Amino acid sequence: MSINSFGARSQLTVGERSYQVFRLDAVPGSAHLPYSLKVLLENLLRHEDGANITADDITALSNWDPSAQPSHEIQYTPARVIMQDFTGVPCIVDLATMREAMADLGGDPARINPLSPSQMVIDHSVIAEKFGTPDALRQNTDIEYGRNRERYQFLRWGQTAFDDFKVVPPGTGIVHQVNIEYLAQVVHTRQSEGLVQAYPDTCVGTDSHTTMVNGLGVVGWGVGGIEAECAMLGQPVSMLIPRVVGFKLSGQLQQGTTATDLVLTITDMLRKHKVVGKFVEFYGPGVEQVPVANRATIGNMSPEYGSTIAIFPIDAKTLDYLRLTGRSDAQIALVEHYAKEQGLWHDIEHEAHYSEYLELDLSTVQPSIAGPKRPQDRILLSEAKEVFEGDVANYVSETTAAATFDLDGEQVSLDNGAVGIAAITSCTNTSNPSVMVAAGLLAKKAVERGLRRKPWVKTTLAPGSQVVTEYLAKADLLDPLAKLDFDIVGYGCTTCIGNSGPLIPQVSAAANENDLAITSVLSGNRNFEGRINPDVKMNYLASPPLVVAYALAGSMDFDITGSPLGIDKDGQEVYLADLWPSPHEVDEVISRCVDPQMFKDSYADVFSGDERWQSLETPSGDLFHWDPDSTYVRKPPYFEGMKPTADPVGDVLGARVLLKLGDSVTTDHISPAGAIKADSPAGRYLREHGVKLLDFNSYGSRRGNHEVMVRGTFANIRLRNQLAPGTEGGFTRDFTRPDGPLTSVYEASLAYRAAGIPLVVLAGKEYGSGSSRDWAAKGTMLLGVRAVIAESYERIHRSNLIGMGVLPLQFPLGESAQTLGLSGEETFSIHGLDAFNAGVTPPSVEVVAVSPQGRQTVFEAVVRIDTPGERNYYVNGGIMQYVLRHLAAA
Repeated sequence: MSINSFGARSQLTVGERSYQVFRLDAVPGSAHLPYSLKVLLENLLRHEDGANITADDITALSNWDPSAQPSHEIQYTPARVIMQDFTGVPCIVDLATMREAMADLGGDPARINPLSPSQMVIDHSVIAEKFGTPDALRQNTDIEYGRNRERYQFLRWGQTAFDDFKVVPPGTGIVHQVNIEYLAQVVHTRQSEGLVQAYPDTCVGTDSHTTMVNGLGVVGWGVGGIEAECAMLGQPVSMLIPRVVGFKLSGQLQQGTTATDLVLTITDMLRKHKVVGKFVEFYGPGVEQVPVANRATIGNMSPEYGSTIAIFPIDAKTLDYLRLTGRSDAQIALVEHYAKEQGLWHDIEHEAHYSEYLELDLSTVQPSIAGPKRPQDRILLSEAKEVFEGDVANYVSETTAAATFDLDGEQVSLDNGAVGIAAITSCTNTSNPSVMVAAGLLAKKAVERGLRRKPWVKTTLAPGSQVVTEYLAKADLLDPLAKLDFDIVGYGCTTCIGNSGPLIPQVSAAANENDLAITSVLSGNRNFEGRINPDVKMNYLASPPLVVAYALAGSMDFDITGSPLGIDKDGQEVYLADLWPSPHEVDEVISRCVDPQMFKDSYADVFSGDERWQSLETPSGDLFHWDPDSTYVRKPPYFEGMKPTADPVGDVLGARVLLKLGDSVTTDHISPAGAIKADSPAGRYLREHGVKLLDFNSYGSRRGNHEVMVRGTFANIRLRNQLAPGTEGGFTRDFTRPDGPLTSVYEASLAYRAAGIPLVVLAGKEYGSGSSRDWAAKGTMLLGVRAVIAESYERIHRSNLIGMGVLPLQFPLGESAQTLGLSGEETFSIHGLDAFNAGVTPPSVEVVAVSPQGRQTVFEAVVRIDTPGERNYYVNGGIMQYVLRHLAAA
């Protein structure tokens, strides 16, 4: 219970129920805090214990100086943890392993148990193998269960073995959409010492797009799986009080623009403004013009512009959304009363203080797409063809040539820019009825005019929840989508995470034989190189109706606003403007076909699953019985030889460079994702263990097997290692052998380990941007990397490296591997790490690099361990080791 230094503990009565609350107005100075910091302040008041959270912490937050750089550390305790299965399976694997390690240390294994409510939505495993048939959903689901049975049985064990851990089975929807439509309460309630407390619903999630829930006014962001595990075990999240960017909205969107256009505009603005590590908060008169579905789309893209969160305050639109999605009257009343009592209700007349300011008039937003490889690379739709023509030169060679071949009895010709995939997918847009209905209406008009998709385009529809299917069916829009071959392929992330499935075989063959720059168009949030499909070189983010339009056009080398999409059955040219639905048409369908009962029915029994889920054999017991023959779930080696106390930190001596990388290397480049190639180290491992190529599945589905994952780390097909010029993919040089021959990253790491040589990675700016992939850090550690030296980091990956015991260092300001003349062939020594043993974090350490010719380069690298909590994790060899030792000693 809070020691309540500020006398903030109070009661709030709503209807006939009374709740214990901690009043923000009890703390002087809190009235002018941004909404998001008020939520953090309440968190500190409720958890004040005089040790981890003190009155000084509360005062530091209430006296927050908007202009100051972050310096004061606080301990934030989220109300719950939410996971998807790709990142969640390793969490449960680690918890199961920690139970065994606890027993080895003489502790009680049952103490390894979630102390915070934890929820997992299985949404990342379905692959769009089949498409263009009404039976695609059933076929893909059958394939999913066949491939993932071991994983799903393991998760069912976890659901029974761990308290307060719930699993939403496959085929329900996308984690972030299920979160905003059902799991998020906005104001959370929980029994505490005989009382019912009411407090802001906050969360951390094992997916970077956890920020989608910011659209509901819920403070939440993505963390690595290892951080999430510790939050599940009751450990607070250590953070510095952040700077907050105030983003003022005014005006309203014009006809013809969508939520996707808005979010791509905001992404472009915020990435240019540089908001990495900051909170972004929207306010102003334009906020009330942005419905929650659009707000959620904006929040979802927070990782794409780099902010920790991008939040909207609670207001009448929030209540409208809760009402629409079937929340109870009592819950809606609690949200309204609590928000108004606590000063968390959006008040246009009251402007909080912010660190920095941006402003956007919504009426200036123009139709846009983004690509070909980053979400922030916004392109005006009217200029898409021109920009493509400029970009394509970076993706083709002199050998590239158009391909002509037979496809289902029709002669087709493919050239650079041909759309190989058109996918309506991802939580970014499928949560939003306005753009989903618009896609359906555009398809309906196209079918009525006699248009069809181009035969080389793979078209898929993966709704974010079953509710989407319900309202599209009620509006008679599923049929026209299906007539354009946008049949439902599954309820999950599919294309956006690389689960696009294969291209049409003839298209794949033509692309590879002719080195074509095939493109994809998807309504997702990620379009990084190598992410969507190995045969696709250029990827574009677009709204759902534009995805349909590009399926009709068949190429990015096409003026979609000025050229006809086709000829109708009467011989008339059909343009995009002829098909684009008006706001009135969209609103009429939504008002007629979307209702609260749909949400209530869809989520009435959400944790039970279908007959496939219920028929799975479920292991039992507190400890999991590992199958030595499993290629999906294996016991990782993190705690082998672990002692009750950590060994002293020592300097890194005689290290070699495993990879030398450039700017904007994402966690997609580092962490294994997408398809597993047969001739890769991971593919060879699976074949050696009797797995047929057809059953390889994806890296994401095998994240519970460290043997597969470490072999796929730094193996992205678009990764460019400067130590191995002229190559793409997981290649490096092995300097344990004369002349450093070329080999795979994994095989080189084995050679270095056998020789007892530690490893480092050199990198440029924005190292580790993108998804909160814990395996980007886990794989780095298991390869033997002791330190990363980069020009700058994105927040989550830096934190994850520390969580796995890898030291993040930063080149001196203005310096880089290039300016220092480092080739990557040097041996590296890092001196001064013994300062950690005295309980302090050195601001910098000396790095000495010695070239093969004996030339020394010496520089001071900045130590990017930013908080005392992170120091504790590092000196213990990682966050899991720290928590385990802490619990074993308690």
